[in-house]
Amino acid sequence: MTRVKAIRFHEHGGSDVLKLEDITLPDPGPGEARVRNTAIGLNFYDVYERKGLYSIELPATPGTESAGVIEALGEGVMDLEVGDRVAALTGPGNYAEAINVDAGQLVRLPPGIDDRTAAACMTKAMTVEYLLERCFQIRRGQTILFHAAAGGVGLIACQWATTLGARVIGTVSTQAKADLARQNGCDVPVIMAQEDLVERVRQETGGKGVPVVYDSIGKDSFDASLDCLARRGTMVSFGQSSGEPEPFRPLLLAQKGSIYITRPGMWDYAATRGELLASAERVFSMIASGKVKITIGQTFGLDETAAAHDALENRQTVGSTVILP
Repeated sequence: MTRVKAIRFHEHGGSDVLKLEDITLPDPGPGEARVRNTAIGLNFYDVYERKGLYSIELPATPGTESAGVIEALGEGVMDLEVGDRVAALTGPGNYAEAINVDAGQLVRLPPGIDDRTAAACMTKAMTVEYLLERCFQIRRGQTILFHAAAGGVGLIACQWATTLGARVIGTVSTQAKADLARQNGCDVPVIMAQEDLVERVRQETGGKGVPVVYDSIGKDSFDASLDCLARRGTMVSFGQSSGEPEPFRPLLLAQKGSIYITRPGMWDYAATRGELLASAERVFSMIASGKVKITIGQTFGLDETAAAHDALENRQTVGSTVILP
């Protein structure tokens, strides 16, 4: 057993419920590994857990990804060794100095990817992989719409989609974010407060609309996203940073052009060990080739986690955010 510091919350609510506490970490059990974290990734999923949108047993430590070094192994772990650098794609529980995790959720890191980069990108880049290559398979020459184009997922998605031969329209909130999105492959950054998104998309597509919209904003953008779709287009709703969209009647899909809506989650696209490793390998290859570069826009200490959540929710971050234990 060992004592570590971890972020915990005992009730759902705002960022003020996050507290830095001392906890006792038992020895890893069968099939588990203890990872000493060196960097922790911040994701909107963590905010959803804190707020109670996703079911989680309290008290809880949030967090779904981190990077670090294996310092102990439980019985039955065959393909990992003490001292291996790994990404821990698990959770909840990653907001801590060390964690015990199912070894099946660990991915060994190649030498060319440092710990901070891994924590900043693994879940986000693997999300982009399944969104663009499996959930809706982008084809060369298509124009797509990706919301929050200057965020951690968005910057990766703009680069990835460009590599696949797509033209990217991306929404942002400021001119600085528009410039950053453009530098990362976004062809048409749209500042939401300054332009009519639907009108701009129609202009850019000759009135047809786009075949796919990737929307992680949710309530505030949902209706506009549907109106940006071409006939038989697909709405990929993969987050709800502004809240859940209002309920709607299925007939609406026919009225909007026989469109499709899907609400994917990575747990269904990395449901097996094989799927997890294949997605991670695809991410590693994109980074190693230079086709995708990871932007770490800001870092916070573990004791500054509440401030990190506030910055993320208030759209004050760019690229990925890393928490340092």
